[in-house]
Amino acid sequence: MKLEKDKRWKWPAEKMREWTDDELTTREREFSDQLFRLKFRMAGGQSEHLNAVRELRKGIARVKTLRRERQVGAAQTK
Repeated sequence: MKLEKDKRWKWPAEKMREWTDDELTTREREFSDQLFRLKFRMAGGQSEHLNAVRELRKGIARVKTLRRERQVGAAQTK
């Protein structure tokens, strides 16, 4: 997989807010899987995509933040 061409993991938070809870969970799992594969390749010396690692970690953090915002918002409306 060429990460330079495949930028599916780089999304603005505004666009991510439109995703459903199921989509957020799916994307978080995808980001985590890609991060794991990339770290594994970096450890083996096959890849040097440090920026991609950073962006994937930020993407995972954005997803977790959005999920938490929704949980807090749902708790406040009750």
